[in-house]
Amino acid sequence: MRRGFAGPRAHRFAGRLGLAFALPLVLAALPGSAMAAIVRTEPAPGADAPAPVAASAAAASSAPAIALNQIGFLPSASKRATVPAGTASRFAVVELGTGRVALTGPLGPAAMWPPAGLAVRIADFSAITTPGRYVLRVAGLADSAPFRIGDGAYDALTAAAIRAFYFNRSGIALTPALAGVHARAAGHPDTRVLIHASAAGPKRRAGDVIASPKGWYDAGDYNKYIVNSGISVYTLLAAYEQAPARWRALRVGLPESGNGLPDLLNEALWNIDWMLTMQDPDDGGVYHKLTSPRFDGSVMPDVASAAGTRVVVQKSTAAALDFAAVMAVGSRVFRDFEAQRPGLSARMLKAARSAWDWARAHPDAIYRQPPDIHTGEYGDDTLDDEFAWAAAELYITTREDAFLTALRPARTAMTVPSWNDVRGLAWMSLATHRHDLTPAADPALIERRVLALADQLLAKSARSSWGVALAVPDFGWGSNGTVLNEAMVLLQADRLAPGADRPYRRAAQDLLDYVLGRNPLGMSMVTGFGAHSPRHPHHRPSEAGRAGAPVPGFVVGGPNAGRQDVAGCPVPYPSTLPALSYLDHFCSYASNEVAINWNAPLVYVAWALGEE
Repeated sequence: MRRGFAGPRAHRFAGRLGLAFALPLVLAALPGSAMAAIVRTEPAPGADAPAPVAASAAAASSAPAIALNQIGFLPSASKRATVPAGTASRFAVVELGTGRVALTGPLGPAAMWPPAGLAVRIADFSAITTPGRYVLRVAGLADSAPFRIGDGAYDALTAAAIRAFYFNRSGIALTPALAGVHARAAGHPDTRVLIHASAAGPKRRAGDVIASPKGWYDAGDYNKYIVNSGISVYTLLAAYEQAPARWRALRVGLPESGNGLPDLLNEALWNIDWMLTMQDPDDGGVYHKLTSPRFDGSVMPDVASAAGTRVVVQKSTAAALDFAAVMAVGSRVFRDFEAQRPGLSARMLKAARSAWDWARAHPDAIYRQPPDIHTGEYGDDTLDDEFAWAAAELYITTREDAFLTALRPARTAMTVPSWNDVRGLAWMSLATHRHDLTPAADPALIERRVLALADQLLAKSARSSWGVALAVPDFGWGSNGTVLNEAMVLLQADRLAPGADRPYRRAAQDLLDYVLGRNPLGMSMVTGFGAHSPRHPHHRPSEAGRAGAPVPGFVVGGPNAGRQDVAGCPVPYPSTLPALSYLDHFCSYASNEVAINWNAPLVYVAWALGEE
């Protein structure tokens, strides 16, 4: 991931899970493998950033010892918690308000979980299905955070995760009626953007002005990147494609709500409309990013946009292929909404073909950061996965076997999706459409690819004493995003082979539970959700705003053993152990930043697991 973001803030850092968990274990801090390709230079704390306050020892030890999903569960869902190994051998589920014991059961055997250096036991309380609010109780420990069992357990979370994209919109004022205390002036209209010298062509020369409005700020910074937009928009569109009827009923609260489009698509369109402006109409190439020359300070978007020029930088093969894939998916999704957006489906398919042709003619246009640009890169030297993904989406949309041939199915592996490895997205889409492809396709091969990876994740989960498909090497940059993308793969497998006890769905539930509080930090990693959640994410509008709380609905990056920001943070990480290498401080862009490509699978997974 070649990103880049910035700066410090008043904070309270999250402590490790229960001091009773403290056990001797020496594990060297591992460099995050996903960070090998990240180049990120942040400005030092300056006059534009609030001074950090001293770390609070009380905050460091405030995490609950019983780790569970702090939001809740559907009645039929699997329900598990992780507790420190001790003398207790049983647990109880207690109804809030009445104190009634609704369920008791045995704790699982004690075992060490190396990523956190903790000996733990599992409490499985899946047998309780009666709606209500509860806590989990284990002798010798404080009660768990409260949780709810009931229908619609994740509806509010899903809506908030979509609204987080609205809060990161470029070029629009967020009104008090819709944004509440997070209302703000419009920033970065991007109606006058310069062509950077690296992006110049025969007709668009260096210094020429184009309009490229709308789009989402990528993460904690105020720039817009095609590559990361690709996987983010795709994930939202894939969520819609796989359950269109359910999405029509969800009202999120957007400026466009009620216009005849599902709100999920309304939000996706804000970024799709911007992406379409990033294609050069003269040759079909796609600019890699729209950016300021340097990262902005910790200021609101309107202040940042008044400070300087914005440019579009270099056309790249990765940008063209990610663009082609998204436009191909969008073309088939928006066929059903011709009345609301006349001509959009056809325009998107034409744009996808044009970008594909450009990429085929420029197969190795690798993004190289110009010397006068110092923002996130998203550079990628390996493009076979982008070619495969774009070919798959164009094949599904057009049913032209030439694209299937270009995909090379026999040579394309299924992997957990990430912005720089999108092979898994190709197989996810093929699995969704496996029964309505051309005779040249092999539905059995498609199913085998998805199920083989899902089975690997199941086996990994079974080996884990924490009960999740996570091991020491998984705690790199954006570890929570990895967790959610693994859950997305498992949910795709569940659609292919649900099975009697739905093992893939149960494993996906475990992963969502991890993000929502069943982790060694004892935190829901989504701002504004759960009894304990991040208060100081690396997110400029949350930092510079005056709301007193972060913008809700963002999942933060999560524990990162690489701790690439440690030299610039005025307070220490609470631990070097991989699963505990997290700091709830604005300075921590390595563990506490937000990003659109992490929020998109949160939307997908929360909505999929919110259906019985």
